[in-house]
Amino acid sequence: MTATTATGWLLIGLPLAFNAAFAALAVTFGYPEILRRPTEEVLARFRAGGSSLVLLWWAFAMTAVLLAPVAVMLSGALDGAGPLLLSVGATVGVLAAAVQFLGLIRWPFLVPYLARASADTEATPARKEAIDIVFQAFNRFLGVAVGEHLGFLLTGAWSILVGIAATQSTELPAWLGAAGIVVGAFLALCSLEFVGPFERAGWKVAATLTPIVYVVWSVWLVATGIALLL
Repeated sequence: MTATTATGWLLIGLPLAFNAAFAALAVTFGYPEILRRPTEEVLARFRAGGSSLVLLWWAFAMTAVLLAPVAVMLSGALDGAGPLLLSVGATVGVLAAAVQFLGLIRWPFLVPYLARASADTEATPARKEAIDIVFQAFNRFLGVAVGEHLGFLLTGAWSILVGIAATQSTELPAWLGAAGIVVGAFLALCSLEFVGPFERAGWKVAATLTPIVYVVWSVWLVATGIALLL
């Protein structure tokens, strides 16, 4: 198997794995809507999911890690594009994978502890309040700021850079490059959901666009993978 073929299969497998894990979390945990519920309700739902839910969150975090080798390998597969552009694209893609991983990894490692602590019948009101503060603080910092804001922004930037490189390369059709630029720009726009005046309640336009844009982005990745295999 050549490096280009392996890259094509990874580009197809990544969005399939990501969306499969996301769909499973939506069914079993009510994600992401559950995050808008009170902390105690979220943690009770998490406890009810047991070890299978913890493993599912771990698998979801691992799909973020997959973006790193995809970014590096795709840069190596786009013959004809500028070397500086490809290097920057690979770097941004690895950073996008890292921040998305950091945003998700709290679920299989930190949240199980908080869920157990919140179920302690001897926990004082002060301890329960501390659990609520820790859970919500990590949601805001790792979830919203690192995983979503930086994750969407860097993933969008990577998609734009790959799109530009694709228009210069002989390996992909120019329309796929143009599609990457457009979908990347929308991902970057979605990263502004909780920025500035929208910090508290979120920007409804971005909230509406995000799931649609991620589906389109997933289709673009699959199409790019298929194009590399042909």
